[in-house]
Amino acid sequence: MTTRPTTALKPNNGAASLPTLLRSLRLAGFLDAHADVAETAEREGWAFADYLAHLCEHEVDQRQRRRIARLRKQSGLPPEKSLATLDLDRLPARVRRQLPTLCQGDFVDRAENCLAFGLPGRGKTHALCAVAHALVEAGHSVLFTPAFKLVQRLLVAKRDLALEKELQRLDRFEAILIDDIGYVQQSQQEMEVLFTFLAERYERRTVMITSNLVFSQWDRIFKDTMTTACAIDRLVHHATILEMTGTSYRTAIAKKRKSPHAPSPPKDAQSPKQKGKKGTSASKTAR
Repeated sequence: MTTRPTTALKPNNGAASLPTLLRSLRLAGFLDAHADVAETAEREGWAFADYLAHLCEHEVDQRQRRRIARLRKQSGLPPEKSLATLDLDRLPARVRRQLPTLCQGDFVDRAENCLAFGLPGRGKTHALCAVAHALVEAGHSVLFTPAFKLVQRLLVAKRDLALEKELQRLDRFEAILIDDIGYVQQSQQEMEVLFTFLAERYERRTVMITSNLVFSQWDRIFKDTMTTACAIDRLVHHATILEMTGTSYRTAIAKKRKSPHAPSPPKDAQSPKQKGKKGTSASKTAR
């Protein structure tokens, strides 16, 4: 058995060479803090292990911060639609109770979906974006996309015979938030790629959707009854559904601009009764 020759450890010009070594090792956190931490360690008489542990903790923290910044940038989420700017008092009471659990992100770990339904201006997009921002801060990869942009992206990939590769690229995101599905009428080809996308993510990755259409109106999206039923079945099988009732945010803001001293509308005012199947707010676990 042969042994490798060992190089005896000996002091060298460490102060001068350390920054170069840290850069080559891509230890940006070490590079940023080692001098200041060394002064503190020497002044307070730290053991070398304590000094090294402190630098490692700083490196891990900096890497996590940079990762969150990258996830935030690539998510495409509107920065102004966060939990901090969400007017919780205007949300239905049931939705207010659901949001904290959703923000914890366990439903993403289970590859479950989150669907928000309601008339225009009820805060669907803001509520789901707020949840998505919380997911990013927890280290989850998220993509925000209007429905029409996602469909066009998939159509281009299909035209170029690269739909499978595009689906694989989208699969890198743990959760994809599709805004305003059904807002624009879909053609047959658009319906097909959208259904393919939803079927591909079923029980594997999370889909978050906002829509003005209740399920009974989804035949406007998928055109035929069978495809509509299959799409809905896959989405709600494991899903939390948010029913966004109440008055329109935009209408309330417009009224305030015209009459600054007018009283605010009721917080939990009900919207006109929606027709069709109503989703439940509880997470569906039956298979």
